[in-house]
Amino acid sequence: MRIHYDEKVDALYLRLDDSKVVDSEEVKPGIVLDFNAENEVVGIEVLDLKRRVPKADLKQLKVEVA
Repeated sequence: MRIHYDEKVDALYLRLDDSKVVDSEEVKPGIVLDFNAENEVVGIEVLDLKRRVPKADLKQLKVEVA
């Protein structure tokens, strides 16, 4: 899994695996899911992240695994 934040466009992208993206769907305004050939979600893009999560510290990410 990879996480990328593009500060210029204020977008966060979470890539779940390396399968080829064959389709994308905006499921809510500014939330885009990427799908592979098996119709599995392989990526999640969140646009306008600073507006959606104004108190987020985008320089520091914490990952929790339970």
